[in-house]
Amino acid sequence: MTDRPLRLGFPVKVMGRPGMKSNDTRRWQQNPHLKTSLEYVDAILDYLVEAGIDMYRMSSDLAPYATHPDMPQFHGMVGESDAELAALGRKARGLDMRLSFHPSQFVLLNSPDPALTRKSIWDLSSQAEMLDRMGMGPEAVLVTHVGGVYDDREESRARWIEGYNQCPDHVRRRLVLENDDIRFSAADVLWIHDRCGVPLIFDYQHFWCLNPEGLALRPTLERFVRSWPDGVRPKIHFSSPRTELREVKRKVTDKERAALKSAAPAKGPLTREVVKSTSRFKTVLLPPIWTGHADFTNPFEFATFMREAEGLDFDVMLEAKTKDLSLLKLRGDLFRYAPDVAARFGVDPSDAADMAEAGEMLDEGVGDDPAPDVDEGDRLAASAGG
Repeated sequence: MTDRPLRLGFPVKVMGRPGMKSNDTRRWQQNPHLKTSLEYVDAILDYLVEAGIDMYRMSSDLAPYATHPDMPQFHGMVGESDAELAALGRKARGLDMRLSFHPSQFVLLNSPDPALTRKSIWDLSSQAEMLDRMGMGPEAVLVTHVGGVYDDREESRARWIEGYNQCPDHVRRRLVLENDDIRFSAADVLWIHDRCGVPLIFDYQHFWCLNPEGLALRPTLERFVRSWPDGVRPKIHFSSPRTELREVKRKVTDKERAALKSAAPAKGPLTREVVKSTSRFKTVLLPPIWTGHADFTNPFEFATFMREAEGLDFDVMLEAKTKDLSLLKLRGDLFRYAPDVAARFGVDPSDAADMAEAGEMLDEGVGDDPAPDVDEGDRLAASAGG
């Protein structure tokens, strides 16, 4: 374990410099390639150096269609990009940049369908191969979840271990398992670790969303940190929940319209505007769902957590919706409100000018690319399945 400051990182999409791409998103007809994606990541590394950020999660679609079963013309692109991967890896290592992947929610090692498990292992193998060709050390990991419940939690939990044991060595060397917010708790992944040794990612928000066993935070975090091999710094995920009202547009039904025409007082959910019998749609105001990620990280919540975790070393991947902007703001907020915590991340009084400059940039506002991030699936929709 090194004595370097702890890192803060963010996933995939750069928002502080609009127009930066994280991967080649062209359709297959235009022959997208990993080499193009690597050019984009090379530019992102330059931005990260400028912003003082030294941890980054690459897009899970970095090699487009590389494992698509019906498009063999793309299957060789990782090997074809060996020189470019090696060059990017040298650059990242020279910058002491920690890189990782988080394969999509469709990568399922515990699927009861053997074909889907084999495809998932192929996806993991491809991403692990990229990290290997980059020459990245053991801190460069692949983060995954247990997967679906499939009507039997215990069996599905045990089946994950079977899928893990089917993975080739170069995947198992990098694979780490995260507790989630709707299916498999911290206790579940600890159970899996105790039986196969896979290192664990502690997700702070998920821990509070799904902890039916009532585990205490500090001892649970300690067990997660101890699950990593000696000499490899663990990393965790941190995010704050959304707190604002959700606005959902709904169609006004014939039954509702008839009720609105009657003299009886209207009953129903809170709406943004008065709904009339002539209204076609209404905007319903709903309370937040605590599994949703906030735009920014609550600095007081984060500082409280880090003080609770005093004495434990781990890097922190921030999973806020504003990506690098959240990291820049949190760093400045910690400098102002919790300098003891800021110091653990290498921020001290000599950085005052940089913190002020970042604050001015955020206050002035930045542009945004409205296109959704390729890694940003609808977690709420995904939670409805299996």
